[in-house]
Amino acid sequence: MTTAKDIMHTGARWIPAHETLDRAAQLMRDLNVGALPIADENERLCGIITDRDIVVNCVAMGHDPARVTCGEMAQGTPRWIEANSDVSQVLEEMTGHQIKRLPVIENKRLVGMISEADLARHLDDEQIKAFVEQVYARS
Repeated sequence: MTTAKDIMHTGARWIPAHETLDRAAQLMRDLNVGALPIADENERLCGIITDRDIVVNCVAMGHDPARVTCGEMAQGTPRWIEANSDVSQVLEEMTGHQIKRLPVIENKRLVGMISEADLARHLDDEQIKAFVEQVYARS
């Protein structure tokens, strides 16, 4: 059985909810990633911030990213998957919620992230086709 832990990208990092969006952008640059899980004061997942969120929902709206926190930008219920979950559950979670990045949790701690690139490296063509059709389907 292939698990989430088998296909995830290790080395994922949280950003605290109290950190500003400019700091999130700097961390994304330094880590060469497009998204960061947001952690509350108890290091529990409370959202995900993407580079697109910063541009579209902050900068393009005329807000100062040095004054807006990651927690203020967190919207909706964050999705995640347990590290020992089967890859079919990963696909179900990502397609069911039309998301492109999924934090991987083990013992209530972040251990990795699964992105489209991780799926492309580890899944067969039929699984990738189904993922793309469902995530990018028009509503």
